[in-house]
Amino acid sequence: MSPHDVDAPASLTPVSGPPRAVEALLRTWGPDAGPLVVRTSGSTGTPKDVLLSHAAMTASATATHERLGGPGQWLLALPPTGVAGLQVLFRSILSGTSAVVADEHLSLSAAIEAMDGERRYASLVPTQLYRLVEAGDVGVLTGLDALLVGGAAVSPRLVDHVRDAGVNVVRTYGMSETCGGCVYDGEPLDGVRVDVGEDGRVRLAGPVLMDGYADAEATAEVLRDGWFDTRDLGELTHDGRLRVLGRMDDVVVSGGVNVPLPAVTSVLRDLDGVDEVELVGVPDAEWGEKVVACLVGDVRLPAMRDAVEAAGLPRAWAPRSVLRLDAVPLLPGGKVDRMRLRELASGA
Repeated sequence: MSPHDVDAPASLTPVSGPPRAVEALLRTWGPDAGPLVVRTSGSTGTPKDVLLSHAAMTASATATHERLGGPGQWLLALPPTGVAGLQVLFRSILSGTSAVVADEHLSLSAAIEAMDGERRYASLVPTQLYRLVEAGDVGVLTGLDALLVGGAAVSPRLVDHVRDAGVNVVRTYGMSETCGGCVYDGEPLDGVRVDVGEDGRVRLAGPVLMDGYADAEATAEVLRDGWFDTRDLGELTHDGRLRVLGRMDDVVVSGGVNVPLPAVTSVLRDLDGVDEVELVGVPDAEWGEKVVACLVGDVRLPAMRDAVEAAGLPRAWAPRSVLRLDAVPLLPGGKVDRMRLRELASGA
């Protein structure tokens, strides 16, 4: 523990501070203490303060270890103030270890190589995984017993590439309101229940749920009879697995046509020449809203339209313009900054 970690102010209400300072507070946080507070990223709107009890955090961490094969040492490569990084610290404490922290002093690859636990785990967002692959460092991941990837949609092609390299990739779905990932590779963790409402909205229940938001009115809008109504759309496959289709606000009405952005994004991510791509809808005088492809790479609009049509999707769903970027803007936790993307794309 470095001196600046010891002296830096830290809090659990809301969670703030550098990794070791937050870890120290978590070690003193017990079952009889009040809930900690995680402030959501606000990637698509106003941030919310989420109240998480010790019991819910413990249920989540325990179920994770049971699914992965037992407690182990964790790598922290995400901000400790977000629920994913916070859970890395909390799981490590429950395992009787301390997380290895990747930061400006220890690169992600070096941090993984420094892990010496009997079982080793890491949690990354898709962008971090993509950059490891691009740097040719994917081999360092093979020493992990499991690599959790979540926080945003991940390209199936990227997952297949990393799995072919011998990495045990586990795709996770969850949020601050569920103490982090609660559905792994489409299957809920023990104790978690999943339902899809008539409107297609994903609903979650179980011991991992938040106590609520700091705002009681906001809580009443989403937490009813033990079920949390997410803002995500999904479906249950024939074998009961959850397939997340995207957020309810990821449907853009363009020229009178409903365009589900995640479905189109999934097609475009597999195009040759696409390094990264995100779709957003922006106001447009002709179309009402138009779909803009925010692209890192070298692909032209006609190729995108052809790919959308070849995938069996309506050609009208294809992007109508392209915003070329050197990198997709991210929030501190590694999620795509969609509000910033919309600002940048408004002139495309």
